[in-house]
Amino acid sequence: MKKGHFLKPRTRHPAPEDAQTRKQIEPVVCYPIDTFEGFDQTFFDTARQDMKLVDEVMIAPRDASAFTVKAGQFFRITCPDGPQVGDLNLWNADNLDERFFSGKTRALHGTHLGTGDRMWSNLPYLRPMATITDDTLDWYGYDAFGGGVHDVIGTRCDPYTNTLLNHNEYHYCCHSNLIRALAAHTGMSLIEAEPLVHDVLNVFMCTGFTRDTHQYFMKASPVRQGDYLEFFAETNLLGALSACPGGDCSASHSSEDARCHSLKVDVYQPTTTHLQGWQPAEASSYSRTHGA
Repeated sequence: MKKGHFLKPRTRHPAPEDAQTRKQIEPVVCYPIDTFEGFDQTFFDTARQDMKLVDEVMIAPRDASAFTVKAGQFFRITCPDGPQVGDLNLWNADNLDERFFSGKTRALHGTHLGTGDRMWSNLPYLRPMATITDDTLDWYGYDAFGGGVHDVIGTRCDPYTNTLLNHNEYHYCCHSNLIRALAAHTGMSLIEAEPLVHDVLNVFMCTGFTRDTHQYFMKASPVRQGDYLEFFAETNLLGALSACPGGDCSASHSSEDARCHSLKVDVYQPTTTHLQGWQPAEASSYSRTHGA
């Protein structure tokens, strides 16, 4: 294939006579979630009333930092300076084999997350790790291009794809940033930490798919100074957040070209009286016999 020829070839096979009939068949939602316990906004609003700040972690531009959150605590990712997007990884703090499962979260809640959505863990655990409880960008919705914020589409910028496309090495992609943060926090080597870094929640990032080729796109994030995305920890969490080298992702990433800003993670402890009756999420009850 010659360089620069990336579009799929034109249709080579004739459509059947019933092509339009087939195309007009109504879609079916794969995973209806109406059997889930509903999102209790009043519970979280009450728990938030007199919560106390117990930790604050600053994430430098083009870098990442790790943080811990106990089950029953809130944490907020805040944009304290200028517009900036971040890549978030979550692990079970007591078992790093359990981590955020972006693919299943996307299948359950959609391509972009918001208040009331949960971040689910990988198999065989499949439990909510965190629930999104507030979002100052909830006004954005979906724009005319199909773009929305806080996506679980993109995997994270990484040095391997950058080398493939741009033929140079850039070491401050979010993948590398998250590896360094996890290694520094746990004492692992970079080689040990890398397989544990996984697909992310793209916090504040504005993305979608193009109408014609259905390619993943990004555009300038609508995030403003002081905006935040808030979570409630459903289990003990280890998190890592990268301040993406793309800045607000209006033009490019995986380079030093974009203007970048810091991000901040604030961890809050509500009073125990407000959590009365709440229990940390339990792992899947599936027997794991797999029909054998």
